[in-house]
Amino acid sequence: MDPASAIQHILIVADIEGSSGCWGYEGSAFMTRDWVGACEAMTADVGAVARALLNAGVRTVTVKDFHRSGYNLLPARLPATVRVISGYQIGPVPGMGAPPAAEAVMFLGMHAASGTRGFLAHTLTSRLSDIRVNGSILPEIQLFAASLAPFGMGPLFFSGCPEACRQARAVVPGLTTYAIDKSRGLDGFDAHAWRQGLAAAAVATLDKRPSRVVLPEGPLHTVVTMRDGAAAAAGIARRWGMKRDNDRLFFEAVDIHHLYRELIRICYLTPWIESRLGWLLPLFNLKGRLGMMWVRRQIRSGTHGRRKQFAAVRTDKSGLQ
Repeated sequence: MDPASAIQHILIVADIEGSSGCWGYEGSAFMTRDWVGACEAMTADVGAVARALLNAGVRTVTVKDFHRSGYNLLPARLPATVRVISGYQIGPVPGMGAPPAAEAVMFLGMHAASGTRGFLAHTLTSRLSDIRVNGSILPEIQLFAASLAPFGMGPLFFSGCPEACRQARAVVPGLTTYAIDKSRGLDGFDAHAWRQGLAAAAVATLDKRPSRVVLPEGPLHTVVTMRDGAAAAAGIARRWGMKRDNDRLFFEAVDIHHLYRELIRICYLTPWIESRLGWLLPLFNLKGRLGMMWVRRQIRSGTHGRRKQFAAVRTDKSGLQ
């Protein structure tokens, strides 16, 4: 590949479940000891890819922190030229706000969809135990890539557990994926070497054209099954005027963008909250910033107990597909 990449600006969308430091629910949960180490490892994963892209000739790398509060990355540990978008904005892209003028998007640390057997599998929230759209599962990459497509960004690369990678290739034909297999646990996992393979795999995609996500044709007949049962489904059905049968909610969306908005309502909002998002969202973002202040204190004090997944043991570089 030429020293100067044809792609000059890449957006990285980063999650934590498929990162090299999250090995159980506690690693993804807000303000736990395991989350501190997972934040460090997630930052190291993103940093390795960002440095490799910049060294390959990409001029600009922007990173959207897209896990839970939107505050998980440690920007001081990333290359100085990398811009990190933390927290959440209302739109035009849900959660992200106004996207950067990037030419391609890479998804790092992702997970599989609700109702599937991937590592910590869920779509938007674990409160949704299953989502079917016109009979098919709904991975998050389908929502995220569709939201970014109108701004000229196509998917270029994806990493996550093997099931998440399989689902991503199914909805984005030709997409390059790099898997992290957590089925065997921490024993024998070499985070540093895996990270090097991740970065090399991402750089190898720079001579490709971004792919296009396959979108279901409307109307989108959507069935959402609530983890907490019929009572939870009944409350949401009343709140948003949806049809319900036991623990399942039914609605139709005209397209993927409408579908995304309705899922956000189900997962996170009430009519009262929706009408006041303009001032409630900054408070939510403040909570995320305070959480990261706590993470930094834990790191400085050394009391969070770094776990052995951050020590080099060995690697399996067969994740590239």
